[in-house]
Amino acid sequence: MRESMARVAIDGGDLETVILGSGDPVTLVPTALTADEFLPLAERLRRRFRVVHYHRRGYAGSSPATPPGSVAQDAGDCARLLAALGLQRVHVLGASYSAAVAIQMAVDHPDLIRTLTLVEPPPVHGPGDAMFRAANADLLGDRQARGAEVAVDRFLTRTMGPDWRGRLDGVIPGSSAQVLRDSRTFLDVDIPALLAWPFDASTATRVRCPVLHVAGSDHGPFFDGVGDLIRAWLPQADQVVIAGAGHDVALTHPDALLGVLVPFLARHRVS
Repeated sequence: MRESMARVAIDGGDLETVILGSGDPVTLVPTALTADEFLPLAERLRRRFRVVHYHRRGYAGSSPATPPGSVAQDAGDCARLLAALGLQRVHVLGASYSAAVAIQMAVDHPDLIRTLTLVEPPPVHGPGDAMFRAANADLLGDRQARGAEVAVDRFLTRTMGPDWRGRLDGVIPGSSAQVLRDSRTFLDVDIPALLAWPFDASTATRVRCPVLHVAGSDHGPFFDGVGDLIRAWLPQADQVVIAGAGHDVALTHPDALLGVLVPFLARHRVS
C-alpha cells in the first residue's frame, strides 16, 4: 500500500521521503525514469528493516532537477537526506542508474555505508559501453526531434512492449503517467549525468564495504560483461544471477531479489 510522503529539506531543495518499518536501516536509491520502481521491494523489506524510500530531484513531488545533473550530486543528495533523518550508517541499494549513485556514495561517504547492493549496474565503462552510448545518443536525438514524452513512450515500447503502460500500472498503479511527467528529468538530467560519470578501477579501490551484485539472466546484450566489470572493480563482491529476470529485476522479481538480499543484509548488520 502506498503511504504519503513528507518533504525533507536538504541543501537547495526538498526530497519526498517516507520511512517504512523498523530494524536495520536500508536506503533504496531511486533509479532513473520510474520513480517508484523500488516500491514493491520496499513493501517486502519493511517487514524486517527500516526502509528509506524517497524520490530524487526531478521526480514526482521532489524539487526540480536542473541540467546538467551528475551522479555525484545525486550521491550527495542522498547523504544529506540521511543526515537530515538522523541516520549515521545504513545499507544502500541502487539499480541501473542508481547503482552508479550508490557506488559513488560508497566512495564519497564511506563512513555512511554499511553494505552496498548493486542491482543491474549500468554498462558504462564496461565492454558494452560503446553500444550503450550509441543507443543513448539515438534516444536523445529522438527527444530533440519529438519531445521528451514521445521519446520515452517510444523507448518503453521498444524495451517493454506496446503494453508498457499496463505492465507498469499493474505493478504500481499510476506509474505510467508519472513516467511521462518525469521524462524530462530522465532524458535531460539522468542520461547525460550517467554518460559523464568519471568512475574507474582506481576509484573503485576506495569502496571498502561488503558488496552484493545482482543481475538478471535475461538482461540483454548491453549488460553482458557488467558482471566481469564489477568483479574487476570490486573483487570482494558477492555475485548472484536471478533466473528469468531482465534488467528491470527489482520491478518484476521483487520476491527473488528479497530472497538474495535478506541473507546478505543479515550477515552484515548495522548494529
